[in-house]
Amino acid sequence: MPRMRAIIRTSVLGIAVNLGLAALKAVVGFLSASIAVTMDALNNLSDALSSAVTVAGILLAGRAPDKEHPYGHGRVEYVSALAVAVLILLAGVSSLWESLQKILAPAPAHYTPAMMALLGVGVAAKLLLGRHVRQKGRELHSDSLRASGTDALFDAAITSATLAGAFASWRFGISIEGFLGAAISVIILRAGLGILLESYNNIIGVRADAAFTNDIKQTVCAYPEVLGAYDLILNQYGPEKWIGSIHIEVADDLTAKAIHALSRRISGEVFTNFGVVLTIGIYAANTGTGEYAAIKRRILELIAGYPGILQLHGYYVDSEAHLISFDLVFDFAEKDPAAIRAAILARLTAEYPAWRFAIVQDQDFSD
Repeated sequence: MPRMRAIIRTSVLGIAVNLGLAALKAVVGFLSASIAVTMDALNNLSDALSSAVTVAGILLAGRAPDKEHPYGHGRVEYVSALAVAVLILLAGVSSLWESLQKILAPAPAHYTPAMMALLGVGVAAKLLLGRHVRQKGRELHSDSLRASGTDALFDAAITSATLAGAFASWRFGISIEGFLGAAISVIILRAGLGILLESYNNIIGVRADAAFTNDIKQTVCAYPEVLGAYDLILNQYGPEKWIGSIHIEVADDLTAKAIHALSRRISGEVFTNFGVVLTIGIYAANTGTGEYAAIKRRILELIAGYPGILQLHGYYVDSEAHLISFDLVFDFAEKDPAAIRAAILARLTAEYPAWRFAIVQDQDFSD
């Protein structure tokens, strides 16, 4: 798979660069007795390990679906990003502990211009690596690569601070090693927590991007037979694996044959354009009588008094069964949608005793 190979190549590049920088800074840290440089080397080592975890994750995620995992293994990428976050947090905690000890019991560091030049090389290398990896992460829709690229740019800033501390020690004899190490540790911990939160959100499932869902709905509604598109639900089983469903509203005199052909065309176009496997459900729209529209206007007047109701759709009148059905979409912030639904049902039953009402309590799954 081209995407898998590209992610692996980028991750292997990150491993090589980080291992080289870790070795370089470890030598500088040992020769200068600098806790800040030593912690920076440890950070590079953890980055190399993070890239190795990314490679393992993408290899596992690329396995074909099987009977036990019919949706594939794409979510392993999110788990690998979570593992990267844990490694970063462990490195940050270790770095903070060592730095605090250095603050409480400071010892002078000894730098040479050559050592500082090597640190400058580290800054340039991390800047180039970070920009490259983050760009690849965007192109390949890889959370792990985006996280690694952002982390590399953080590292460039960290090493810049370390270089400033080295210059202060060499030029002015000022020792700020412990404080620099602590600052580096805080940055590492902050980056780890950010990746941890993003990975957690991806694992449990988050709301799809509004621009993405709106584009899908516009594509669906572009068909002249479609009178409206509602209830778009998307589930992500990896960065490029979407499965979902949508309801379309069509005239109630459209034949099953026409609906079948329409749904096939829509699902095919959505998959081609967006990579989403979409199941299509149907709402029927009444094609006759003004009485039905008048009742709908009264229902809209009633729900206008409830800010927690975002939308009414799926309105249909079954004259033979004397049944009017529709869905109400509630905001997630609404505390008691069931009570609102019951109040509206009671009002409608009182005003239209000749009719029965079926109100479905729906949720705001997408924009």
